[in-house]
Amino acid sequence: MSTGKTLRLRRILEPTSGTALMFAFSHGTSAPVVLPGIEDPFSRVRAVRDGGADCIFLAPGLIHTLASVIGESRDLAVVAKVTATATRGSVRHQERAIATVEHCVELGADGVVAMLAFAPENEADVISLAATIGEACSRLGVPFIAEAEFPNSYSDEGEDYAGRWGLPYLRRSARLCAELGADIVKSNWPGSAEEFAEIVGAVSVPVVVAGGSRESDLDLLQKVAAARSVGAVGCSVGRNIFQHGDPAAITRAISAVVRGTHTPEEALAAHLSALQLAT
Repeated sequence: MSTGKTLRLRRILEPTSGTALMFAFSHGTSAPVVLPGIEDPFSRVRAVRDGGADCIFLAPGLIHTLASVIGESRDLAVVAKVTATATRGSVRHQERAIATVEHCVELGADGVVAMLAFAPENEADVISLAATIGEACSRLGVPFIAEAEFPNSYSDEGEDYAGRWGLPYLRRSARLCAELGADIVKSNWPGSAEEFAEIVGAVSVPVVVAGGSRESDLDLLQKVAAARSVGAVGCSVGRNIFQHGDPAAITRAISAVVRGTHTPEEALAAHLSALQLAT
């Protein structure tokens, strides 16, 4: 690994434990609608920073917008989203580059992230897109996070890709992204720790579990703990943080589980019990 990647990764992966709590806040580039919770980016960024997130995924435009807030702390790395999903064309699941890796370096980003969902309508293009990003990241020493997920991971609508394609799709997508240069792979939860272990075992780079759709706090924390138990280095969570009643508290709870200092039940009691009593 290049010196540049090594130095930048120490901000994305907590250097002592090698773990990561990533806050996915780039849904404006992937979801077909404006999701509730992303309207006030300033409060959400401050909340996850205070809650102990390691990095935040932001599209280039939001990096500009939030530069002053991000600059208030040295502890929150910025990972620039370099793709967007075209959702209203005649061909589904089209991923398009929205920024070069060079531009992200100019913005001061610590890494880049791309949505790389391989579907029949787009596979050839997405393979080329991933390879182009991987080559640029290798040349410039920039960590590359690949969201190797189902095509509808950000919409919760349409076809049941998880049911149709399942674990074989996730394993193959993770492996393909790693082969094309990804330094970290983000994958959907397939339903069990045993299955997630197969995804981790298919690649030689760190794997993080996607937070997915909104669910109960305990279900989320148990999923993160189960993924960690079979080799995941952490998680990338979006909706379960920015749609939460207390984004800072849920971030602290997730962080405690990721770092291994609390069980899910302990993290729930320590950081979210007061909120549950209030509701």
